[in-house]
Amino acid sequence: MALESLLINGGVPLRGEVEISGAKNAVLPMMAATLLTRERCTIRRVPDLADVKTMVAILQSLGAKVQHAGDTLVIEAARLKDKADYDHVRKMRGSICVLGPLLGRVRRAKVSVPGGCQIGPRPIGLHLKGMEALGAKVKTTGGYVRATGKDLRGGQVFLGGHAGPTVLGTANVMMAAALAKGTTVIESAACEPEITDLAVFLKAMGAKIDGAGSPTITVTGVKELSGAEHEVMPDRIEAATYAIAAVATRGEVTLKGVRPEHLTAVLDKLDSVGAKVEFKRGKMTFKRARTLKPVDITTLPYPGFPTDVQAQMMALLTQVPGISVITERVFESRFMHAAELHRMGADVAVKGPSAIVKGGTALSGAQVMASDLRASAALVIGGLMANGITQVNRIYHLDRGYERIDDKLRGLGARVQRMQT
Repeated sequence: MALESLLINGGVPLRGEVEISGAKNAVLPMMAATLLTRERCTIRRVPDLADVKTMVAILQSLGAKVQHAGDTLVIEAARLKDKADYDHVRKMRGSICVLGPLLGRVRRAKVSVPGGCQIGPRPIGLHLKGMEALGAKVKTTGGYVRATGKDLRGGQVFLGGHAGPTVLGTANVMMAAALAKGTTVIESAACEPEITDLAVFLKAMGAKIDGAGSPTITVTGVKELSGAEHEVMPDRIEAATYAIAAVATRGEVTLKGVRPEHLTAVLDKLDSVGAKVEFKRGKMTFKRARTLKPVDITTLPYPGFPTDVQAQMMALLTQVPGISVITERVFESRFMHAAELHRMGADVAVKGPSAIVKGGTALSGAQVMASDLRASAALVIGGLMANGITQVNRIYHLDRGYERIDDKLRGLGARVQRMQT
C-alpha cells in the first residue's frame, strides 16, 4: 500500500472557522461499551478516523453488526465471540477497551496485547489488576490476554500508576464492573472528560455509576444493560491543535463546537505565551498578541496540561524568543518530534524528561518524518510556520486522530495537499 505525505507551503496565516469533530479518545471506549448489551446502540458525532475504522473491524470480528452512515454509528451485538485477534488489535492502543465489556458480558475474553503509537512503554498491568480485583482470573501468554470470571463481583480497585491514573484502565474497569455483582470502588481513577462522557453513555444504558470525573468512581452492578443513544463530546486535543496553529501562524481562527472547560490548562499556557482568546456565542476565537513570551510546561494527568498537546506547543515555542522548558511526566519517548523540528531549523535540546526550547529562529521547509499521532500534528504546525515547502511523511498517524485535517486546513487558507509517496 502506498504511503501518503502532506506537502505544506508555509507562511500563510490561518483564518476562518473550523468545526471540531467528536473526540477520538471518547468514542473508542464508547464503541467497545456497546458489547455490554444485546440491544442496538446509536452513537452520533463519530469522527471519520482510521482508529474508528479499526474499532469497527474489531467489533465486527467479535460478532457485532455495525452500520456507519455519515457521523452516526449503529451497533448491535446480539451474539458475541470472545476473541479479539492480533491483526486488528495490533494497530492501536484503544483496542484493549474490549477486554472489560467482553469479561462483563460473556465472562471471558481473549484479547491480543495492543499496539499503537511509539511514545514509550504503556503497560496494561493496571487493566489486568482491575479485572483481578473483580474476581477474574487473568494470564498473558502467546501475546494474548486471557481472562475468565464466571462470578464477577465488585471490589476495591486502585488504578494509580507511576505516571498517574490510567485512562483506558479506568474505562475498562468501569465497563466490566457495570455487569458485576455488588459495588466496585475505583480509587485513583482517571478524571479525563472522556471518562465522564463514557459514564454518561453507560448510565443511558442503565449502568449505575457515581463520581465519574473525580478520583473516586463507584459502580453498582446491574443484571443487564439496554441499548442507548449518545452524542460524543468534542475533541479537546483537536481543538487545542487548531488553537495553537492559529497563534503559531499569526492568524485568527474560530473553533465551533468546543467546550472551554475541557481546555483550562491549555488556555492558561496560551494566555501566558501571549495568545488572545475570545468567547462568543458558544465559539472560541484564537489569535496572537504582537509579542510572545516563553513559558515552562509540565505535562500531567487531567486537569493538568495534556501530554497529547505537548508536541504542538513545542512547535509554537520554537518561534517564541527566549528559553522555554517542556517537561514530560506522562509518557517516555515523547520527544521524537524534536529531532524533526531541528531539521527545520528549530533549536531544541532534550535532556532526560525535559526539552529546552531556544525560540526565535525562523523555520525553513524540509522533509520530515512523523513518529506518532501528536508528533505529526507538531510537524504540520511547523510546516505551516516555515518558509518554503515542508513534506510531512507517514501521515497515516495523523489520520488516526485528526478528521480530514488537510481539508480543514485548506478551509482556513493553508496551502496543503496530500500526495502518495
